[in-house]
Amino acid sequence: MTQSFLITGPDDARVTLLMAHGAGGAMDSAAMTRAADAIGGAGLRVVRFEFGYMAERRSSGRRPPAPKAERLISEYLAAVDALGAPPRLIIGGKSMGGRVASMVADDLFRAGRIVGLFCLGYPFHPIGKPEQLRTAHLRHLSTPTLICQGTRDPFGTRDEVAGYGLAETIEIAWFEDGDHDLTPRKTISGFSAGDHLATMAARLAGWSNAL
Repeated sequence: MTQSFLITGPDDARVTLLMAHGAGGAMDSAAMTRAADAIGGAGLRVVRFEFGYMAERRSSGRRPPAPKAERLISEYLAAVDALGAPPRLIIGGKSMGGRVASMVADDLFRAGRIVGLFCLGYPFHPIGKPEQLRTAHLRHLSTPTLICQGTRDPFGTRDEVAGYGLAETIEIAWFEDGDHDLTPRKTISGFSAGDHLATMAARLAGWSNAL
């Protein structure tokens, strides 16, 4: 399959972010587009791509389910290869896309092919199943990592994540009252979705420039 990319942000950016989508939303979904626009506006070059099952949904009109994350590893690596070798590459994604990126990050980091990992709303466990953790590999991750997470994300709240014993290389930026898209309830938090996305993008830009 020929890899198609959707690029946002300046072509001469110092940092490139390769970003995969979540289990249910395509690379041009509203949530992905808002995030990419915010990150591109902060000065990073954002390159979005789709896994094969999502591309099939787009072309056929059928809705094949998302495969298990492990089965998408080869597709993520193929996207890295297709992108080439930008001088300062961060890999990551939204939800499941970030999880898949986290599974390949250390090999790419040790090979000098990436400088970091970014996860937007990491799915620490399935909704309603906090005992089914997806964190074993995160306890020993050597790649510099930034996770941006809402404090009421149903895939992992602030109180839950505090007890996971994650690697010291992982930095978590918490967004008050944010859900899985970082969207808060403004009447409760005082923040809008736009506020949190702008803060997320600025935090990512500052973090990535220091790598």
